[in-house]
Amino acid sequence: MSVVTGALGSLAPKLAKLLHDEYKLQKGVKKQVESLSRELDSIYAFLHKVSDVPWDQLDEQVKLWAREVREASYDMEDVLDTFLVRVDGGKNNSDSSSLKLAMTKLGELFSKAKSRRDIAAKIMEITKRLEEVANNRQKYKLDEIMCKPLAATQTIDPRLKAMYKEVTQLIGVDKSSNELVSMLNQSQQDHDASNKKMKMVSVVGVGGLGKTTLAKAVYDNLKPQYDSGAFISIGRDHDLVKVFKDILFHLDSENHKDIHNTERGVELLIHQLREFLKKKRYFIVIDDVWEVRTWEAIELALVENNNGSKVITTTRNVDVAKASGEVYKLKQLSYDDSMKLFYTRLSRADRKFLDNHPDDISEKILKKCAGIPLAIITMASLLAGKPECEWSMVYNSIGFHTTDNRETEDTMTILSFSYYDLPPHLRTCLLYLSTYPEDYFIEKDSLIWKWIAEGFIDGKQGTRLFELGERYFNDLINRSLIQPVESKWNGRVDSCRVHDMVLDLMRKLSSNEKFIAILGDNVEGAPASSSVRRLANQNRIAEHINSETMVTRMPKLRSYTAFKCFIDSRDQFLRFKLLRVLDIVYCSFEKGCHLEHLGDLLHLRYLRLRFNGSSPELPIQLGNLKLLQTLDVQGTLPASIVHLTELLRLCAHEKVPDGIGKLVSLEELIILNGCSDKPKRFFKELASLRELRVLQFATYDGADESMHGDFVESLSNLQKIQHIGVYGSAWHTDTAMWEAAGFVLPQPLHYLGWQAIRLSKLPSCINPTRLPNLAHLELFVITMDEQDLELLALLPALCYLNLTTESTVTASNINSSDCSFFQKLRYFETDAMVQFEQPDEEDTSVSLHIWNGEDAMPFVSRKSNDSRKVVPSGVMPNLEVFVFNLPLRALKGNYSDYCGNIGLEYLTSLRELRGWIVCEDMPVAESDAALAALRDACNVHPNHPTFRMLRWLH
Repeated sequence: MSVVTGALGSLAPKLAKLLHDEYKLQKGVKKQVESLSRELDSIYAFLHKVSDVPWDQLDEQVKLWAREVREASYDMEDVLDTFLVRVDGGKNNSDSSSLKLAMTKLGELFSKAKSRRDIAAKIMEITKRLEEVANNRQKYKLDEIMCKPLAATQTIDPRLKAMYKEVTQLIGVDKSSNELVSMLNQSQQDHDASNKKMKMVSVVGVGGLGKTTLAKAVYDNLKPQYDSGAFISIGRDHDLVKVFKDILFHLDSENHKDIHNTERGVELLIHQLREFLKKKRYFIVIDDVWEVRTWEAIELALVENNNGSKVITTTRNVDVAKASGEVYKLKQLSYDDSMKLFYTRLSRADRKFLDNHPDDISEKILKKCAGIPLAIITMASLLAGKPECEWSMVYNSIGFHTTDNRETEDTMTILSFSYYDLPPHLRTCLLYLSTYPEDYFIEKDSLIWKWIAEGFIDGKQGTRLFELGERYFNDLINRSLIQPVESKWNGRVDSCRVHDMVLDLMRKLSSNEKFIAILGDNVEGAPASSSVRRLANQNRIAEHINSETMVTRMPKLRSYTAFKCFIDSRDQFLRFKLLRVLDIVYCSFEKGCHLEHLGDLLHLRYLRLRFNGSSPELPIQLGNLKLLQTLDVQGTLPASIVHLTELLRLCAHEKVPDGIGKLVSLEELIILNGCSDKPKRFFKELASLRELRVLQFATYDGADESMHGDFVESLSNLQKIQHIGVYGSAWHTDTAMWEAAGFVLPQPLHYLGWQAIRLSKLPSCINPTRLPNLAHLELFVITMDEQDLELLALLPALCYLNLTTESTVTASNINSSDCSFFQKLRYFETDAMVQFEQPDEEDTSVSLHIWNGEDAMPFVSRKSNDSRKVVPSGVMPNLEVFVFNLPLRALKGNYSDYCGNIGLEYLTSLRELRGWIVCEDMPVAESDAALAALRDACNVHPNHPTFRMLRWLH
């Protein structure tokens, strides 16, 4: 499904399903269905061509026709879904009375017969409507006039201004310019220019960040050092022949002055360019590259002649950047540079602003712009000439797209290039982000499940929908259209944000295409169109949604989202009968609100209910939602949910009912508080959930030996699992018994949270060969030795480690040349004391000690003035956060010697030191001395890590 094609892509399989014998359609109706399918295929193929053309270049008549088809496709899908739900569906028969069962079945029989008559009439209506659509296509000759005349679409690219700015006008470029020049010169130590490899660097970042400006500044600075140079901006819609001719002309305009008048093709031009560059020391900038294949073609012409040539590319796409050289990720402007640019821009109209001190409204404006130069210039242009007292009003009432202003128009144009470069399915997914409020952290998993529920992700043979959705999500990140937000320390992206500029563009496009209607604090009135399909309600009282008039005015609504609203009616959104997505996020409900009507929303695919305060009781009627794929709710789950056989994701705050093993399609099972009233049965039923990727639950009564066996047996069936989290009260586990029962962890695993499972020793399956993707590990191992610690250290993807052990362990002889000892670890937490030690002044190796505070100390105290040469360490070179406990009583004095010399100097990336000083029954002066020594150790560290050690008094 896409913005242009609507639901057309999903209609063909549904029409094909109608032809199955089980639906008992009349013969004439079957023929109409077959004819309908053929006509839809023709329209769908044409719309695919339409979707490949930038919307602003389409003829207006084509746009109107495409919108008509899209709306018709939604109506058709609603009709087909309603029929299929009525025939395939049916309520749960919880009453076992034979008479009532018989009456129910008789009622269903008559109901299905009526549904078949209804669908026959609806198919007739659809056929007539499609005939009108097809006639209009012929009538207006749409195939011939798809695009506007060339003259109507040609405009001057607003990005050209960045190429002709004077250096004196540039703000915030010096630092990034120096970094880029340093990268260009890196690894070229030989001063003999005739023996230097060519260096390629790609500058990547979102549109409007200043990539072209930076590249031009560096080019102008360095070009005099080279024999020839060219700065070429190619753009999204380029002609490779023209690109190569432009490069030749700029390299030598005298000898190639007539190059554009020649009829040479790409192959000949590449050869000519290679011949020209063969003996030259050249500097070429290829600005605004959109596709890897474009770069690959250009690269063929760039000769490596060991003359120290340089090539810079700029792009919005990370994949292009990686293909075209070393990657330089351009950062946003600092706050100071942002403020300077903002006031400098204003000073052109009003000098008085330049010397003003920043105030609250200026800071709000700069926060909205988030260091993007284009956004800052745009906002400044909107405020130029206006008295400062009006700034707040302007800021609160406008977005980047809502004002008739040249700078604003240029901003939207530049950003729209990225949007129109997307394939149709990604445009739809990106537009969907306009449902979210500004500055909102968008959960990746929830977003992808909503895309799936909306039908935006087309399944491919052998690929699960969620995995395909992750590819879509990552593609939007790589194209710099959304900003990734990493999980704190394990390196995985679990959410994203959308820059206000991009969000405003998405809202403008969504509004133009009637894709989503938004009600927010800055939006007046309510959506008037009866064809509204998606509605987002943000930070408002939702009473206007609940009026009978409003419900009847939006009968086609298929998605309703509410963020931080107060919902004051008992059946509000429950009367939108065609809803596929119902997402209630941190809303408050009127007291006495009931949810029984949820069971009537038979089209629902996605249901999330997150409340502020107490949640209404979840009704047994949830079991009627046969098409439900995602159920994410607070409150006690009714027993009927085990009948939701299409369910892919279940996220519950309370225990799940018996029978969870029936949900064999489940890919995610997350239970925040407990697991089940019958945990033994729960562990057995897990074995049936072979599609699980994510499993998370808690136990509060431990687990007996037979339950351990059931859990191990179930785990052996979960070969697709990637995330396991078991929390709550402790299980005491004999590792040898588990392994004898066949315990093993699957290779795809990237997250293992097992603090609640107390293993007698480290399982043999936790090793670098078996778990190459494990990034997050929480582990309680009673007995460990040096070999176990080294196995953990060799896990190639490990970024986060929380390790509890009752043993004292030392890993010795870790050398700087050893590039595999916790190489990616960024967060390390343990309940023991840790020291890094260089045992021998002559030996460059380091030892890592983990001491339980009870055994003999594996290290000796060192005087603070014991200064020995610190060598580069191979121990945890990327560690940023270090958390440990310090058993004060066990140290028996010499606190400054022990605490001041724990070896922080070997942790070259350290940013934060945290933990507890266990000082039960110890004098305050002694804990003060320990704290002071640790604080001094942080102060002398080159990074001056944050110090957050606290006293633990028991």
